[in-house]
Amino acid sequence: MPKTTPTPTLEQQRARHAWDKSKSCSKEYTNLAKGLPALIINSGLMQVMAFLEQKKGGEHEQLAGHLRGWLHQRKGVPEDFEGCMEHLLQTEPREFQEITTEAMAWLRWMRQIAAAQHGGDDPAQSRSDGPVEGPDARRGGQ
Repeated sequence: MPKTTPTPTLEQQRARHAWDKSKSCSKEYTNLAKGLPALIINSGLMQVMAFLEQKKGGEHEQLAGHLRGWLHQRKGVPEDFEGCMEHLLQTEPREFQEITTEAMAWLRWMRQIAAAQHGGDDPAQSRSDGPVEGPDARRGGQ
């Protein structure tokens, strides 16, 4: 009888995407990923996307592309900057909040995995939004 592969949880999908993308990242990318959740909390997702676009090139552009790629995969947000921004401008408040929440959840994985692959401090030690614990972690964040 053929062995069936279990369906990965949402947390596993986030982790896989972050793992795959972090392999090509630099230490500067890791440092940028560590700071983005705080920027989103303080300024908002659209402002952070605009900030990353403004910095054109290098780690900023790479991280923005990875994040937009994940949001496209999970929430149908266009992958290009203009399309992404137009989508966010026109979306309902509840959907906008869901997209922002998904961006934060993916960034938690990216900052931890990138730091593990490239050395440096454990981001969970310096910030309160470390690994997910509690009932949501057992369900895979779904």
